[in-house]
Amino acid sequence: MEIRHGGLGDVPAVLAMFDGAVAWLAGQGRTGQWGTEPFSRQAARVETVSRWASGGGMRIAVLEGRPAGCMALGAALGYVPPVAEPELYVQGLVTGRRFAGRGVGAALLEHAVAEAARAGIGLVRVDCYAGDDGRLVRYYEGRGFTRAGAFTVGAWPGQVLQRRVGPRP
Repeated sequence: MEIRHGGLGDVPAVLAMFDGAVAWLAGQGRTGQWGTEPFSRQAARVETVSRWASGGGMRIAVLEGRPAGCMALGAALGYVPPVAEPELYVQGLVTGRRFAGRGVGAALLEHAVAEAARAGIGLVRVDCYAGDDGRLVRYYEGRGFTRAGAFTVGAWPGQVLQRRVGPRP
């Protein structure tokens, strides 16, 4: 698996990944996280993905020569309580359904940790949907993140998770 910087040319593929995730979740009756409308049909979602692509924080995992996952790195989002130290924040993470179960998300998260270490940043944080059965929170815990505070945006329950990072040469 290769992980590279993303750009505007990746926006259609990333939107397709999110569209696939929305359809998969909705097919399981799990509409609390992202609803039922494809990201590609929501102007605000398209704008967010485009901002990730043009802002330098988009990372694309490539598997079998195709985009398999996307991660957006940057500053904490406004609804998340700030911390009093430098951090790298995972603003978004998605895996294409074709590549589900192949470690794409885990590889992207490890890439974020490595980037933070190279930059001398000791903290990586992410937030996620904490509703339903808590499966997504447990996913991040399984990758070395610990709970660092719950929040809500409207009726959407969220969980902030963090992972401490040691320096790398």
